[in-house]
Amino acid sequence: MAKILLDSGVPTAVLRAAVIIGSGSASFEMLRYLTERLPVMVTPRWVKNRIQPIAVRDVLRYLIGAAELPPEVNRGFDIGGTDVLTYADMMQRYARVAGLRRRIVLPLRPLSPWLSAHWVGVVTPVPNAIARPLVASLIHEAVAHEHDIARYVPDDDLLGFDEAVRQALGRIRDANVETRWSNAAGRDVAAEPLPSDPDWSGGSVYFDERSQTVNAPAATLWQVIEGVGGENGWYSFPLAWSVRGWMDRLVGGVGLRRGRRDRNHLLVGEALDWWRVEEIHPGELLRLRAEMRVPGKAWLEMSAEPGPDGTNVYRQRAIFVPRGLAGHVYWAGVLPFHGVIFNGMARNIAHQAAR
Repeated sequence: MAKILLDSGVPTAVLRAAVIIGSGSASFEMLRYLTERLPVMVTPRWVKNRIQPIAVRDVLRYLIGAAELPPEVNRGFDIGGTDVLTYADMMQRYARVAGLRRRIVLPLRPLSPWLSAHWVGVVTPVPNAIARPLVASLIHEAVAHEHDIARYVPDDDLLGFDEAVRQALGRIRDANVETRWSNAAGRDVAAEPLPSDPDWSGGSVYFDERSQTVNAPAATLWQVIEGVGGENGWYSFPLAWSVRGWMDRLVGGVGLRRGRRDRNHLLVGEALDWWRVEEIHPGELLRLRAEMRVPGKAWLEMSAEPGPDGTNVYRQRAIFVPRGLAGHVYWAGVLPFHGVIFNGMARNIAHQAAR
């Protein structure tokens, strides 16, 4: 396709990049999932090949700048970031930025690109149709042979690999886990997920969502929501909550001993058992961030909204962002209990509001 455009007579600039660091980039998503899910990896020897990754922010800047190239420019340009790394180096540095332990990488000669692509398909959600050509391309080194683009597009502040990864992880590592694109205004979000990204991009985020129709005024439902925890309890399986609190204290966590400051009202930033109140929209939303010891980050959202025929709807959402393989194992381990604990919690909160 590039050759066809270059030979077309229409001035064309072709930008050649290796691995683009940013959410939604298939090569970055493959790197992300492999590193997060596999603390020990048996890999092909191509993980020792050199690659010059580039941040998606810098790719976009080159693309915008290419629109202003002089009409006589009709050629390809190599583009890359400030670091030249092996694929193994990229996995180790991703792990460090993401707060994971150092990965054990064992290169093995017999692993063919075909077998490697199928392994990537098993371990990651990246489709095989995309993984196969990506893996096949990694048998070759991908380092920029020239940097002529700098004659036309200034690039004095190219992002290094670590900062590019840090920006790509911004959406799921920040305390605010809201993913609406409208909330992105005013921030550099080029590396973060876009609404048009495929479902498998953006890293793993697990959800447990429940809802109940409530035959009670909105103010009454909100009163129950704002009153959860502490002496009021969590409206579901008190023994299970107590046992989880004791387990958390055994590993150095806060457990349930902190209670709550006020029996009826909450303020942003205050402690609530093993949670921290992160956000409140009175009458609408209460978001709590977990401060228990878990291999990842967790939130619990409770909200009220108008329903049909004068009723109201209680919505409850547990969110978990796993950290490494331990995070995925943890979620799989607690998932069977969610049906009992979270379903009972939603049902009993609705019942309490309707009393």
